[in-house]
Formats: sequence, structure tokens, C-alpha cells
Amino acid sequence: AASRLLAEMEALLSLPLHERQGRGLQLTPVGKALARRAARIEIELADAARDLAEAATGRAGVVRVGSVTGPALSLVMPTLIRLQEALPDFRAEVTVATSINLCDLLREGRLDFALARLGPGETQLEARVIAGEPLSLVVRRGHPLLVLPRISGEDLLRHDWVVGDDETLLTQTVIARLSELGMPLPKRRISTSSFLFTLALLNQTDAIAPLATAVVDSFAGNPSVPFVSLPVDLGLSVAPFSLVTRTGAQMTPSAQRLIDGLRYAS
Repeated sequence: AASRLLAEMEALLSLPLHERQGRGLQLTPVGKALARRAARIEIELADAARDLAEAATGRAGVVRVGSVTGPALSLVMPTLIRLQEALPDFRAEVTVATSINLCDLLREGRLDFALARLGPGETQLEARVIAGEPLSLVVRRGHPLLVLPRISGEDLLRHDWVVGDDETLLTQTVIARLSELGMPLPKRRISTSSFLFTLALLNQTDAIAPLATAVVDSFAGNPSVPFVSLPVDLGLSVAPFSLVTRTGAQMTPSAQRLIDGLRYAS
């Protein structure tokens, strides 16, 4: 049946959509272009169905939002809490991941939008810058550095730092900034991009972790939280994050309501 449909499409278009390669088939450049367009149409049809369901029932649908860690805690979470207080039936699915993974999910139609960073040369997605993301150096309460009257660069580098591998934006930012300051790279006995694993390491060791200042501010002042930021500023800041959507996509009313709330909060 699939072969027959493919042959019918080729006859209709008068263009080859596939070609044989060994024992299998592969799409021609024309076939790949049509497949990309078909995938986008399928996503738009699914969004249209959600739109119609909201209009028919008068109830908010489920919004699928993705975010990198910092804005997930500083923007998405408080905005969702406010919306649910005003609209009890408002529902959301939140995915926290790296920008690369979030953009992949967006292209596949598995997210409505994301707070992430868009790579160069992207054509399927579009972005509107929201805000920059400064970093703070975080340690456990009772860390030996906290008793020093002044913390020097040498003091910082005596301890392990918890960062991701060299491909992550945060790690690249830290390396570039330390190089600008003429400081050697810190020790990294354990590399991880997991926020929870980073907090666990901080809690059980004297390691230092550069984290988004917005994340640190979300638990600052709470004595029950076992982490604090060091009173030192190295000028660490990653590139601004953006509101990323599929190019030309029309948001459902619920998704647009959340976007409006995030813009107001930022």
C-alpha cells in the first residue's frame, strides 16, 4: 500500500520521490523536501485540532512548554502557578532539557514553544530574545571559602568545579571567561549537566558549581536550603535565552496565554 501511494504521488507530481539503493529505497532531494513539508502539515493539523477542542469546550488545553534550567525555575514555574490560581483548569507539561534537545522536540511538534537558545543557520525555528542569564558560584553551607574575609581566584581554583563537558554552553562560557581573566582552568573530577546531580555533589563535597543566578535567587534566603552563592563576581554570564517557536506557527489560546504571562514576568 505504501509503495502504491508513493507511485501515485510521483505520477501526480511528475517528479521522482524515491530511488533504489541496494536492496532498499531512499528519498530523492524532492522526496525529502516533500517529507519535511508533510511533517509540518501534520503538526499544524494536530495543533488545529487542539485549537478547535479549546473553542468547542471552552476549557484550556494542555500546553507543552520546554525550558533550559534557569528560566524554568525563574519564569516558567512562577508563571504557571499564577495562571493555575486564576484558571483552575489550565494544564501544562514542562520539559527541562538542553537547548539542543528542546529544539529537536520543537521541530518534531512535541512542544508548543521553548525557552532556549537557537543555533545559527536555523530555518525551521524562530526566536525572540527574552533575557540574559548571569551565573553565580554556588557551594554548600559551611563551605571553607565562606569564612575567608576575601576570596581570591587562587582560593576558588583549590576546589573542584562541577560543570558539564566542553560542548555545553555553560562550560564554554566558564572556560572563556577564566581565560579572559588570565586564570587556569579549574579541576573537574566529575562532569555532569544534570542539575540534581550537581546539587547532590555540592551537598556532599567542597566543590563549586556555576549556576544561573536566577536559580540561586529562587532559594536564596531560605535557611533550610543547604546551598549559597559565594560573595564573588567573576563576570560570568551565558548568552541570552529566547522564546523559540516553529517558524510561522500559530499558538493555541492556552499556549499564547502562557507566553503572554512569561513576557510580563520577564
